[in-house]
Amino acid sequence: MCRPIPILTYHQVDTPPPAGTPYRSLVVSPGAFARQMGLLRLLGYQGLSMSALQPYLRGEKQGKVVGITLDDGYVNNLEHALPVLQKNGFSATCYIVSGQLGGSNVWDHAKGIHPKPLMDADQLRAWVAGGQEIGAHTRNHVDLTALDDATAREEIMACRTDLEPLLGVAIQQFCYPYGHYAARHAAMVREAGYTAATTTQRSRSQASDGLYELPRVPVHQSTTLALFWAKVATAYEDRRRQRA
Repeated sequence: MCRPIPILTYHQVDTPPPAGTPYRSLVVSPGAFARQMGLLRLLGYQGLSMSALQPYLRGEKQGKVVGITLDDGYVNNLEHALPVLQKNGFSATCYIVSGQLGGSNVWDHAKGIHPKPLMDADQLRAWVAGGQEIGAHTRNHVDLTALDDATAREEIMACRTDLEPLLGVAIQQFCYPYGHYAARHAAMVREAGYTAATTTQRSRSQASDGLYELPRVPVHQSTTLALFWAKVATAYEDRRRQRA
């Protein structure tokens, strides 16, 4: 892999809540998302799901590509992100918490974040039918580092075995909830049959990055279009990793 590859991280694509709301930064407005995807296309980038991106990450293909990921599986991803992705000819990976299909972000409630609906099985099928990919985010959105190994392994594997028969698609991608993991968890993900995993480490992906510890580029509510360009096309995020 010669050219650094940005893997974008989104959560909700929706109208941001009022100022002062916890984790407001993780809600990108539909208009901002549309402008960001439009800029990528204008600049000649192809937005790809993680499975479509893998040949580039392995150095088997070369091109001007960007990975697009959305964590947790909010209904607003289907409502607001999918039409924009389709308009631009892009694909993306949405990481799903299999134990909360049709539920809400229960892991956030104690932090003062209002419940937001998550996609149910039919909505996930609509996401896939729209040309997009489903990935795994554990069964219960757990901090793997707080679990014993047997429970961590079950959370990693069960998400895949929950989703595959339900949706009739292969679940090949994984994302560590909260970005918390250790080397043993990366090994568990590989042993469970996933082909890659993403983290919350900040950087564009480099040739030296392992497929089970891929860094990403966060996109926040406050990310201006100029900053978005810098995150994608320059070493802005790479330097953030060096300081971490």
